[in-house]
Amino acid sequence: MSQQLTDLRTLGALKDAGYRPRPVKDEMRQNLIAALRNGERIFDGIIGYDDSVIPQIQNAILGRHDMILLGLRGQAKSRIIRLLPKLLDEFVPVIEGSELNDDPFAPISKHGRDLVDEHGDDTPIAWRHRSARYGEKLATPDTSIADLIGDIDPIKAASKRLSYADEEVIHFGIIPRTHRGIFAINELPDLQPRIQVGLLNIMEEQDIQIRGFNIRFPLDLMMVFSANPEDYTHRGNLITPLKDRIDSQILTHYPRTVDVGIAITKQEAWQDRNGTEEESVTVRIPHFFREVIEQIAFEARESEYIDQKSGVSARMTRTALEDLISAAERRALLHGEDETTVRVADLIHVEPAITGKVELVYEGEQEGPRNVARMLIGRAVRAVFTDYFPDPAEKDDGRQAFKDVLNWFSKGNHVNLVPDLSFTEYAKRLDQVDGLRAVVKEHAAPGTPEETATTMEFVLEALHQNSLIGKDFLEVGGAAYSDIMGSVLSSLGSMDDDDFDDEDDDDLFRNYR
Repeated sequence: MSQQLTDLRTLGALKDAGYRPRPVKDEMRQNLIAALRNGERIFDGIIGYDDSVIPQIQNAILGRHDMILLGLRGQAKSRIIRLLPKLLDEFVPVIEGSELNDDPFAPISKHGRDLVDEHGDDTPIAWRHRSARYGEKLATPDTSIADLIGDIDPIKAASKRLSYADEEVIHFGIIPRTHRGIFAINELPDLQPRIQVGLLNIMEEQDIQIRGFNIRFPLDLMMVFSANPEDYTHRGNLITPLKDRIDSQILTHYPRTVDVGIAITKQEAWQDRNGTEEESVTVRIPHFFREVIEQIAFEARESEYIDQKSGVSARMTRTALEDLISAAERRALLHGEDETTVRVADLIHVEPAITGKVELVYEGEQEGPRNVARMLIGRAVRAVFTDYFPDPAEKDDGRQAFKDVLNWFSKGNHVNLVPDLSFTEYAKRLDQVDGLRAVVKEHAAPGTPEETATTMEFVLEALHQNSLIGKDFLEVGGAAYSDIMGSVLSSLGSMDDDDFDDEDDDDLFRNYR
């Protein structure tokens, strides 16, 4: 829209300039065509949908369709919808003072019609920005027809001394107020069926009817909805006539590869915490930690303990990474350090991000949320580890690479790793393990001493996840890695002494506590 055109202030000036309004769906279609020809990216910040969801949305817009985005939680449905106004013209003319974005050439409200009848070409106009032409409502069971479409306003009737038969006593809802724009309803099945019925005329005839008024308001709208498939059968239902009127149903999905998940989490998570704070800490994150965080989500989406119908939101990986960074940041602050590197022991602090974002089935509830979270972290570590090191599950070549490490533990040695250890003490304890630094040097390429140390811990955790060494959680936090048999005996040693008849056995188990 040229600046010269937006300077126009009357209907007559618009006519003289040759301006012609377009229906909103034609407007979006033509703007999309121009964007595609120019290679412009409409859906900035949407990752992983370039070959699936986005082409379907573009097809719907080219076909002038109303649409519904159908997918599980955390699949960017709302974000996509809120990017659609970018396809509207930057500014459009409206009759000044109109609450319905009245088109000066075809007003639908009584206010707009009266103004044009009275002033003709001198009708004053204003210019409405595209951001003001978008309306959104979260569907809730208490949403009413008055909220969406409108109702008679008795206060307006009384204050203006108007008859209830007068059109001016109508108080319009959010949908007519979005006339000539895009209106979105999130979580559509949560609307009561009788309220969904009220949308039928809008979807097919593009008009609204309020109470007993024999008046037609021909609305110009692009209608967009979102829904979770789970809601179709649990919280509510989408009535068949309304579903039939939605032209395109577009299925969203979770990231299909770990790399795509990493890109999304990197974009969404709050990682750069340096800012202007005097006490800020620089936290370095070796890449395999990003892979572990994403792999946790992949493991959760396949876990037998988690309700797959509810989904595992991409928000889980964002908050998990933020918790991981915070754990490292806190440790650095305790030791007065300006920088630090994430450690494997810090993964225990992502549990709150997992337990708060997944729905457990009965078996998961029996295991307990914390145990399920730890199981998912362990599976993720085991899956990512083999991208960097030989697979310890392979008895010959794989296990041979860790022979010296395993021999060290088999001699009864153990190493305690507490999350809040200073780096000097942390590295010192890891260097006690024979062959550990050598195996990291041979198979990985850490760039700093801190990355070398955390990669050494990564090896220990992976060996534990492959049942080659034991691990016991310490009461003070952190874990003790030991010989697998010693760990088993330690767990038995936590039982009451009365459970054992032989005093020698009691002494043996106590030694492994």
